[in-house]
Amino acid sequence: MGKSTGFMEYEREESVERSTHSRVKDWNEYTAPFSDETLKRQGARCMDCGIPFCHTGIEINGQASGCPINNLIPEWNDLVYRGKWQEALERLEKTNNFPEFTGRVCPAPCEGACTVAISDPAVAIKNIEKAIIDKGFENGWIQPRIPQKRTEKKIAIVGSGPAGLASADELNQAGHSVTIFERSNRPGGLLMYGIPNMKLEKDIVERRINLLRQEGIDFITNTEVGKDISPEELQEQYDSVILCTGAQKQRDLSIEGRDAKGIHLAMDYLTASTKNLLDEDMQKDEYINVEGKDVIVIGGGDTGADCVATALRQDCNSVVQFGKHPKQPTTRPEDNMWPEPPNVFTLEYAYKEAAETKGEDPRQYSIQTTKFVADENGHLQELHTVQTEKVWDDKGFYSYREIPGTEMVWPVQHVMIAIGFEGPEQPLLKHFGVDTTSRGCVDAEYGNYTTNLEGVFAAGDARRGQSLIVWAINEGREVAREVDQYLMGSTVLPG
Repeated sequence: MGKSTGFMEYEREESVERSTHSRVKDWNEYTAPFSDETLKRQGARCMDCGIPFCHTGIEINGQASGCPINNLIPEWNDLVYRGKWQEALERLEKTNNFPEFTGRVCPAPCEGACTVAISDPAVAIKNIEKAIIDKGFENGWIQPRIPQKRTEKKIAIVGSGPAGLASADELNQAGHSVTIFERSNRPGGLLMYGIPNMKLEKDIVERRINLLRQEGIDFITNTEVGKDISPEELQEQYDSVILCTGAQKQRDLSIEGRDAKGIHLAMDYLTASTKNLLDEDMQKDEYINVEGKDVIVIGGGDTGADCVATALRQDCNSVVQFGKHPKQPTTRPEDNMWPEPPNVFTLEYAYKEAAETKGEDPRQYSIQTTKFVADENGHLQELHTVQTEKVWDDKGFYSYREIPGTEMVWPVQHVMIAIGFEGPEQPLLKHFGVDTTSRGCVDAEYGNYTTNLEGVFAAGDARRGQSLIVWAINEGREVAREVDQYLMGSTVLPG
């Protein structure tokens, strides 16, 4: 695949990024496209490895290794190298319903499992994927696929995130009539409101939604199941129901002073920011504006990084991000060997922006927040911390121990809590009466996705807990296959 000696002849080239000082002044995508010649070179780096681990899609120590939707990566790398873009698009669409999303926001477990990455930088798979789908739209190769034949089966999907959209796309192509219920005012779930515009511009999400509409899928927005329509009505009106509600119950921080004004859950902050961009009639008291303020983000993951980037675009005075883990090494440690995802230090887009506009990387490591302090009017004014160290016991378990004498006081007016999600929101699941696991997720086995209720299925984060978009697409495709089998006695879908 590619050029047989390409991985030895060509270096990996990273995404072209707009100037940090200019891009923090707008909300547009921060990357710029590669040239066709650059993409050809990057495709040439895909080596003719005997077993391409890049598309295996397995889990190692709880992390994805290789592509969970089994993208035919070596095939389309080779086609890009040869300039056969339309054929590359055909290969890509065989496994991935939404490459324009994964090519922008997926953490690319495929690259961690790339054979070249054993000793050299991986093939630029994610950038090639994005280029293929973008060229497909630019050249008009992607057109509505109207099913030629319709069954009489009706399916309701609750939730319009990537799992719901993927299952809807597959079932619609199988000829079923699909309706997606979304409680927000726009479809897309976290694609629309959870991922900021500079990583995924919303006209890209709306372009796909409009395409799905043209293909025959119905979207009903501003409708909350259990409030505006009952689970019983769905089960009566539809032949099958799929729960793809996500895992949006945010994890909070219960410490002294938590009730101070100015402390926000990360997704509330990001959602309000995006809604403010999209909805001119949004109530301004819903908008969280940190202009001129000192901001601290608690939580070291991608959501925290998105909060950093958002605060910079709102022209905050300062921004710091706290993480409980130590700083990662620059090379793979011995207990993190290929093809596991590399747990190494990287300088992501938000951190580059902060470093260049505010003078330093905003991340603080091995730090724990101990309390918040408000002023006499209840507004947040201080945050107290202590440094910690990871301590292992004789059974191989670790805990964090505070280091005496490392206490600090930070001036702050806004805090964003980005420490993850606890699982799906429970009211809807209780309304339906589906069984749940000890983690609060829908109890449905991976691979068949059936719940304890006849004709009710579950997929995506609602079933597996907080995870990657690419896993949501994987489960959306697979649950569609199972629903098709349930309704028709056999299935035409690949899953």
